Amino acid sequence: MSLRFGYGTNGLADLRLDDALALLADLGYDGVGLTLDHMHLDPLAPDLAARTRRIAGRLAGLGLGVTVETGARYVLDPRRKHGPSLLDADPGDRARRTGLLLRAVTIAADLGAHAVHFFSGVVPHDTDEDTAWKRLAESIVPVLDAAAAAGVPLAVEPEPGHLLATLDDFHRLRRILGDPGPLGLTLDIGHCQCLEPLPPADCVRAAAPWLRHVQIEDMRRGVHEHLPFGDGEIDFPPVLAALDDIGYQGLTVVELPRHSHAGPHFAALSLPFLRHAQGSTS
Repeated sequence: MSLRFGYGTNGLADLRLDDALALLADLGYDGVGLTLDHMHLDPLAPDLAARTRRIAGRLAGLGLGVTVETGARYVLDPRRKHGPSLLDADPGDRARRTGLLLRAVTIAADLGAHAVHFFSGVVPHDTDEDTAWKRLAESIVPVLDAAAAAGVPLAVEPEPGHLLATLDDFHRLRRILGDPGPLGLTLDIGHCQCLEPLPPADCVRAAAPWLRHVQIEDMRRGVHEHLPFGDGEIDFPPVLAALDDIGYQGLTVVELPRHSHAGPHFAALSLPFLRHAQGSTS
């Protein structure tokens, strides 16, 4: 039972953060995927360092590990989902996203988080692909430097519909940047089912050298919809066995953001499902 399971706060958006953390600890989770957002830990509100210290104490008191996630929909722009991105034409807009990631690195270091998650963004309609890759690489160089100094890995997530959508795209970015040590990978198991050519368990093994964070939920082939366990097509015991086989040490975090209206219910169901699936691998 070496895997450590967590639940994402983007799936508990209707709860106060203190209540969400207490719920997860009571349910037996090992950690939390903490999405920086206005309803929980707002990265743009005053007294960030003091608020972060308080949450670090809370996590320690509850015995919860943490990864910092940066996928909040409207944290920077109240009108544009996930805007601005690292790919925007306006350098100032790209700098705002880079600034958020720099704050995330500082927060992660203060929390003792095992990684900072991020993604590339969608290619703007008037931007060619080569330009988009150039913008992405340039935008994250300062974040890589900060992550190296803080000792916190970055974990970029291949996201369907984004510039960096697949494992092959991750390797393209890695090559562009010269294979920097702080750049790791977030592997979303559902995304593997959705669009990768390999089965999810094989994706885990292929990603092993760079794997820093795992998100998990059910999904169907060709449909990017995060589903509760059992509602999709994924065979989970081989996936969990693969994570165990490669010696993955980070959190495996349930990601059900669109089920936040019933977050406590799905949090209560998800951990027994994962433990049963893991037990059936032995």
